[in-house]
Amino acid sequence: MSVLDKIHEIVQREEAAMIDFRRELHMHPELSMEEFETTKRVARELDKLGLEYRLMEPTGIVLDIEGAHPGKTVLLRADMDALPIYEMDRDLPYRSQEDGQMHAFGHDAHTSMLLTAVKALLEIKEDLHGTVRILFQPSEENAQGAQLMVEQGAVEGVDNAFGIHIWTDTPSHVIQCPVGEMMAAADILQVRFTGQGGHGSRPDEAIDAAVMASQFVVGLQSVVSREISPLESAVVTIGTMEVGDRFNVIAQEAFLDGTVRTFNNEVREHTEEAIRRYAQAVADQFRGTVEVIYEYGTEPVINEANSVHHVHEVVRHLYGEEGIAAPGKTTGGEDFSYLYLANDIPGAFAFIGTRNTEAGSDYEHHHGLFNVDEATLKDGAYLYAGYAYEYLKNNA
Repeated sequence: MSVLDKIHEIVQREEAAMIDFRRELHMHPELSMEEFETTKRVARELDKLGLEYRLMEPTGIVLDIEGAHPGKTVLLRADMDALPIYEMDRDLPYRSQEDGQMHAFGHDAHTSMLLTAVKALLEIKEDLHGTVRILFQPSEENAQGAQLMVEQGAVEGVDNAFGIHIWTDTPSHVIQCPVGEMMAAADILQVRFTGQGGHGSRPDEAIDAAVMASQFVVGLQSVVSREISPLESAVVTIGTMEVGDRFNVIAQEAFLDGTVRTFNNEVREHTEEAIRRYAQAVADQFRGTVEVIYEYGTEPVINEANSVHHVHEVVRHLYGEEGIAAPGKTTGGEDFSYLYLANDIPGAFAFIGTRNTEAGSDYEHHHGLFNVDEATLKDGAYLYAGYAYEYLKNNA
């Protein structure tokens, strides 16, 4: 029996416990930076396995599994936080018991899958040529957790990093892990236009911030369509606009919030510069002023070719070529990139397909009816452990 077959056999044996643990986490979701009970619950499972670990601040866990043979260190990461979303499925037997909080992005599944992978790795320690760094990370949803883990030494000595995400756009038992661009940088844009308030009947004696904001929103897409190469990708979206206090008063100020998504830093920097320039042009046109705050969020997720090769080899062993999805990318963001790309560590990120209409797992992420096909949990656990083994074996 090959080591990958052994991993698969262990994961199948642990499947029922993995599903039960995922359901327990789903019933007790915790928001970003508040994953105190989740951390304690994972720690209790690690205690049962006799493992030493380090509790991070304020939440999160890091531990190492050392193989029988010397070698490199590969990091496996799972995120743990939930979202401030109401779960809409009242009949779900394991629905959230925390009002207005829900695992609507699959982090409960990620945590359960990585814990199961830990169990498998412990049983194949004699076959491991190196060390597996395990990271249960908090606060992915607000893009702060990975940076906190790095600041606390989580990636010190790490040679490669791997992460996964449940994905309802991809059919169950299909894995997506393309070479190169996979997920976008997710930045935050804030714009404040300031004019001069006045009576609605006398616009000539005022400077209308509402007009400036409206002109900016309408024309903003020209930044993408006329300044960014059609061979590149950029998304600029204004999500909120607050302007005015009363129906017959010309607004003095307007506040806009939005997001910008790009796949490389050259396009990212050009988009920022163009937005600033356009906002200033609008303010000048109407004799107002403008302040633009452009905050860099998550880095783009860029998969390294050799790391992707290891992912595909593990998937092929279980599902053949049909288990590998066609290359693709999404403008969604992920702070996993901060663990490796920002620290010059090669690595890869994979989507675990979980779209299954019969299982009710065909709703979008962040939807109140979001759920996962629990039959795919074993895919993620197998891929976590299999990737660590494959990477260490090929880099001994």
